[in-house]
Amino acid sequence: MKIGLDMTNLKSFVHDKDVADLLPQLKKSHDDLHSGKGKGSEFTGWLNLPSKTESSFLSELKNLGEEVRKNSDCLISIGIGGSYIGIRAALDFLSREQKLPVFYAGHNLSSGYLQDLFTQLKDKRVTVLVISKSGTTTEPAVAFRLVKQFMAGKYSDTELKQRIICITDEKKGALRAIANKEGYRTYPIADDVGGRFSVLAPVGLVPLALAGIDIASLIKGSQDAEKELSVADYGENIAWQYAANRYLLYRQKKNIEITSFFYEEMHFIGEWIKQLSGESEGKEGQGIFPASVNFTADLHSMGQLIQEGERNLFETFLIVKNTGHELLIPEDKDNQDNFNCVAKKNLDWVNEQAYRATAMAHYEGGVPNMTITLPQFDAYTLGQLFYFYEKTIALTGYLMGVNPFNQPGVEAYKTKMFALLGRK
Repeated sequence: MKIGLDMTNLKSFVHDKDVADLLPQLKKSHDDLHSGKGKGSEFTGWLNLPSKTESSFLSELKNLGEEVRKNSDCLISIGIGGSYIGIRAALDFLSREQKLPVFYAGHNLSSGYLQDLFTQLKDKRVTVLVISKSGTTTEPAVAFRLVKQFMAGKYSDTELKQRIICITDEKKGALRAIANKEGYRTYPIADDVGGRFSVLAPVGLVPLALAGIDIASLIKGSQDAEKELSVADYGENIAWQYAANRYLLYRQKKNIEITSFFYEEMHFIGEWIKQLSGESEGKEGQGIFPASVNFTADLHSMGQLIQEGERNLFETFLIVKNTGHELLIPEDKDNQDNFNCVAKKNLDWVNEQAYRATAMAHYEGGVPNMTITLPQFDAYTLGQLFYFYEKTIALTGYLMGVNPFNQPGVEAYKTKMFALLGRK
């Protein structure tokens, strides 16, 4: 099954004429993206990445994963931004497939976090994966120093060569130099794939393979999405539909998009979407501010604001059709809580009613919303979802007139921080 898009709750906010008037601009954005004539085209290697991924490479990673899992109790994955969020999102979404625990470092500068991690893993067999194109980003570079020190206290230099794997630039950079000097195994980061678009590249595939995820199915899902979303037809291409409606709502001053979901497994999917959207669109005074909420919990905190606050937002629900669980609610003979109405119902059915009620209430409260429906929690579906969002955000960026593939604003804090650290 394919992922789907329901736009029913855009009625009275987006009209057919609005879409029709936008279609020439949308087609130009599509053509510019695919022809390499658009802004930032040197970073559009992700566009055909799924179809270019060789099955032999996937088999190599599968074998590497089996080797690592035989000799390791866990994995430490060091990275930040695109070298962290997509991996964590995938492993949470596919938690039932995961065969090796993964711990994270380099995504913060918290001493307590790392000290607790080292204490927790002191008696474990550990493999380390460090992901950085340059090797000079502060958070992962400092974390790698500390993790190397931790690992050196456990293993000989010879064994460290088997237990430290680097994903970095193929030829240059600090991490490449370290890997070459120490003899660590390496996988390349391509020059034409930016960090936030790299989850289907070695950046994502290597750690997912080590953790035991079916990366062949992940890539198959993205390959099918690549083919389906290359069609230049609004009626057939849901990336066109989603990008067009996001942009039309943005032009109505709906400049906040809330991604809403009803499953704990999807928290970091929301974080990944926030990075992809915010870093791609937020420049030159443009950009939809991305937020995410985890319902039903956040209905009891953010729900009031969404329902009755300033009408400057729209909402996208991510719904999973079949979660793969069946948890039946028991009947209470006394019915003291008056909830026998749901007795013998699957808890997922109750969760679905919560979604339906929320979508209707928010629409009636003046919040236009769309629903992306996912068939199930599996690698094939996730491959589709990753590629769908990458394509959508690229198109929306072009509709806004910005370069969706650079991030000049990120350098502002880095320059200030390097100065404060005394780094030359």
